[in-house]
Amino acid sequence: MPFKAPPQAEDVFEHAPFAAAHASTIAETPSGLIAAWFAGTREGHGDVGIWVARRGQEQWLHPAEVADGRIAFRRRFPCWNPVLFQPSGAPLLLFYKVGPSPSRWWGMVMTSEDDGRSWTEPRRLPDGILGPIKNKPILLADGRLLCPSSDEANRWRLHMEWTDCAAESWQRGPALNDGRSFAAIQPTLLPHGGGRLQLLCRTRQGAIGECWSSDGGQTWTELAPTELPNPDSGIDAVSLADGRALLIYNHSQTARTPLNLAISDNGHDWAAAMVLEHQPGEYSYPAIIQGADGMVHVTYTWNRRRIRHVTISLDSLDLRPIVHGLWPD
Repeated sequence: MPFKAPPQAEDVFEHAPFAAAHASTIAETPSGLIAAWFAGTREGHGDVGIWVARRGQEQWLHPAEVADGRIAFRRRFPCWNPVLFQPSGAPLLLFYKVGPSPSRWWGMVMTSEDDGRSWTEPRRLPDGILGPIKNKPILLADGRLLCPSSDEANRWRLHMEWTDCAAESWQRGPALNDGRSFAAIQPTLLPHGGGRLQLLCRTRQGAIGECWSSDGGQTWTELAPTELPNPDSGIDAVSLADGRALLIYNHSQTARTPLNLAISDNGHDWAAAMVLEHQPGEYSYPAIIQGADGMVHVTYTWNRRRIRHVTISLDSLDLRPIVHGLWPD
């Protein structure tokens, strides 16, 4: 498999007081990039909290723990899957989950008015509301946030949630799949103009799943497989300023390596764009945004020990069609 080195790769931290880190998220604030992830002894351990780092002019600043799962004296649950989102002209949002397992967790939110230097006290979301489950929300034309979410309490099922930019008023939509023919979680959303949206998601069926909405996320087509593989691992995507869609995922049905970028003009036909990691290991749970300067920023789990940040120029992408789900040689 050919490997094209990304223009700029760096670890968000080199030394930290935790053994394991996973499930990163990234956003751009008025003062620069910010990333978050969960970290502790191991995934699901009671000491797992939410950690945040801001990027200075030349490097990432030392990370700090900003939230834990403490709900009472001597009672603490693990934290999971943070999601950062920066609404225009509003405080920075940090969503995350707390609970003993993904089937029994609940949604939490914090906000920051100083680009992540300080945070409000954590606030629990209403019962039945989980918030964006892994990937960032999108801003709708009516000013609401559409949050891609999923539930693992019974079967793996997708749903949408809507909120305002203060994350105070919430609405939850119906399940988008039955969890049987397709066990699917952790959707990401791509706007295609005119209220048309595409959902891509993780599944247990060996392929990235997709469905489409023509009414801004109110109703969706039946969930179906794409030709792109999925090893039961998280993905993310972003709509670029030029109208194209950029997807980051593991192009494998069995392993969380390699880690790949694919690009599309229409959400249907994908071209291989870049291989970020190709060696044995785990390179998973990516997050992707496009900065105000046009550069693409990616974070992902590096072997469960570090969070890696890659900055990519669109000019560096090497485009070759993906035919029948096969990554080109």
